[in-house]
Amino acid sequence: MSTMSLIIASCLVAIPIFISYKEHLNLEKEILISILRAIIQLVIVGYILDIIFGLEKPIFTILLILIMIINAAINTKKRGEGIKNVVLISFISMVSGTIVTITVLVASKAIVFTPNEVIPIAGMVVSNSMVAIGLSYRNLINSFNIRRSEVEVKLSLGADIKEASRDILRESIKMALSPTIDSAKTLGIVSLPGMMTGLILAGTAPLIAIKFQIMVTFMILSSSSISTMIATYMSYKDFFNDRKQLKI
Repeated sequence: MSTMSLIIASCLVAIPIFISYKEHLNLEKEILISILRAIIQLVIVGYILDIIFGLEKPIFTILLILIMIINAAINTKKRGEGIKNVVLISFISMVSGTIVTITVLVASKAIVFTPNEVIPIAGMVVSNSMVAIGLSYRNLINSFNIRRSEVEVKLSLGADIKEASRDILRESIKMALSPTIDSAKTLGIVSLPGMMTGLILAGTAPLIAIKFQIMVTFMILSSSSISTMIATYMSYKDFFNDRKQLKI
């Protein structure tokens, strides 16, 4: 794709801006800022990746993945507002999910531990885990507020905080994973995902692209499940005080 082609394609951005203006959504400024940020961030990342790909040293690959996870953990703070050490919990959860997933992929020789393979895979793993963890936090906060009486009754009958919270924990994990599961159900029927489409556009045979997309589906389900479960079970205790009572 030439730079001129990309510039011409940028006229597509005018469509959401026009819709926002016509419907008085007041999103014009936000759309423009988001587009400019995306361009700047992608250009910077492009230069950084170009340098790292040239170095081919594992330490730089690991360092960049850690930076990605730290940023993702910070972004979950808004969803988990009020939960103590929410950034640290998110960080530990995503590190765990990423390590397990990348280790299995490398051990199975599905990918090689080189920057050009590991970094894009890690980016998909971390971003999907971040979304899932954010959904779990949101449901935890809402459920402990709405179902407060139910939890207190269970506590009064002698249940410990884990038993009293079990239904909420299950519901939160289930809700967090539902978008990923629903997306997997519609692959190839409703949508042709990014990795598969990108490989086909790059000239890769469709059957090879499909293998990579199946691998991506496996790894996203795995990392999201691991990260969400760890984050949910590490954070729910903060809704209780030292006397095992729900905080006001």
